Amino acid sequence: MNSIAIGVDVGGSHVSCAACHLLEKKYLSETHSENRLDNQGTAEEIIAVWAKTILETIQKAGAEKVAGIGFAMPGPFDYLNGIARFKGNNKKFETLYGLDVPTTLRKALNLNEDFPIRFINDATAFAIGEDWIGKACGTKSSLSITLGTGFGSAFLKNHMPVTSGENVPETGAVWHLPFEDGSADDYFSTRGLLNRYQYISGEQLSGVKELAQLATNNPIVRALFGDFGNKLGLFLKPWIERSEVETLVIGGNISNAFDLFGKNMSDYFIKNGVKVCIEVSELRETASIIGSSTLAENNYYEQLKPLLATM
Repeated sequence: MNSIAIGVDVGGSHVSCAACHLLEKKYLSETHSENRLDNQGTAEEIIAVWAKTILETIQKAGAEKVAGIGFAMPGPFDYLNGIARFKGNNKKFETLYGLDVPTTLRKALNLNEDFPIRFINDATAFAIGEDWIGKACGTKSSLSITLGTGFGSAFLKNHMPVTSGENVPETGAVWHLPFEDGSADDYFSTRGLLNRYQYISGEQLSGVKELAQLATNNPIVRALFGDFGNKLGLFLKPWIERSEVETLVIGGNISNAFDLFGKNMSDYFIKNGVKVCIEVSELRETASIIGSSTLAENNYYEQLKPLLATM
């Protein structure tokens, strides 16, 4: 079998792509390609940038070796059939609505009509990548979260996503669950932190990096991150216990400020008898590329297929 798979991570302002060796479980960093894109552009423009990026990686990896292409894709998206469902609040990629992405991409890339192009939720791809060769590797039960523009999450048990059952929230995601006066996504996200800082200080900042830089000399900011860690522990505790999570992996831009909130979260867990190993992702965005590349492995994908409709 061809042992090289292409993983694609679709972000709001750029698309990243690289090849992985499926048999050796190896990320091939020399094949990495990345291009900026306008998520408000036409469908033709967006597909053209995706195709250009994939072609750059294929050329680096060797076209004859490629078994398939996997996408880590934000929702809403029909992951099983590859149909874009973007609309509503996120205002991204709305021009793709209803598009058959794999068929369109095969034409753009001049690939056979049966060449595997497959899709999975981006947070789940991140979790699979961490399970494959990252901080959750060797763990039977993990929860991976991404803290950034939104609050992504995925539960894995024995290498497979868990999207239903009494031990996880509906779809296996936590972002939509209620927390304080809104949702978990409202609180454990960039906008949540910046909104709370603005409410306290009257000052509007551009991002979490800017906020974190104030922490050394600003007790209000230190308290804000401390609260973030405490509340994150409080929110995750019941799901970690129900799912018997062994390893909690944290990624996303806010994880860069882990030193400011991690101890509070860890202390909360210890105080409340929650036994879990907390890890900060080192793979970061690469984890999503790696996780999506595993979709090219047919046996694994066949196990995943029934779950895709629930994401």
